[in-house]
Amino acid sequence: MDKIRHSVYFVLLFFLVSISSSSQCSMCRASLESEGNVTKAEAVNDGIVYLMVIPYVLVGVVGFLIYRMFRKKPNVS
Repeated sequence: MDKIRHSVYFVLLFFLVSISSSSQCSMCRASLESEGNVTKAEAVNDGIVYLMVIPYVLVGVVGFLIYRMFRKKPNVS
């Protein structure tokens, strides 16, 4: 029961934190683009894309490793 309670708290905390911080990227991007410094705005946009790609790569690698682990090995007879 205690493990379930901790899991529920973790999930709620995860969603509450992600909701409050989801608007920061667009606000930062808009303020940089309004300054007129195009190079700095492009660098920040590239950084945002870089940070977005990392979780997808990690999930893909873990998924591939799980697939390889559970794949049936051919019988050598």
